[in-house]
Amino acid sequence: MSKRSVADLKIGERATIQSFNDQLMSLKLLEMGCLPGAEVCLHCKAPLGDPICLNVAGYCLSMRRSEAATILVE
Repeated sequence: MSKRSVADLKIGERATIQSFNDQLMSLKLLEMGCLPGAEVCLHCKAPLGDPICLNVAGYCLSMRRSEAATILVE
């Protein structure tokens, strides 16, 4: 089974961060609170699908879909 990324989530869907597939981007994401084991929920998407807004660690975090695609979830 292939792993899903945050970019694959539907609005309102929750998932748990498992790992990252881009080492350089993972440092930025870790600093923003996207830690392995943290629960994320897709809050909303822009009309054209990019950027997206996540609820993580008690706050809203906006990011590009390309960044979200590097966060692997379960």
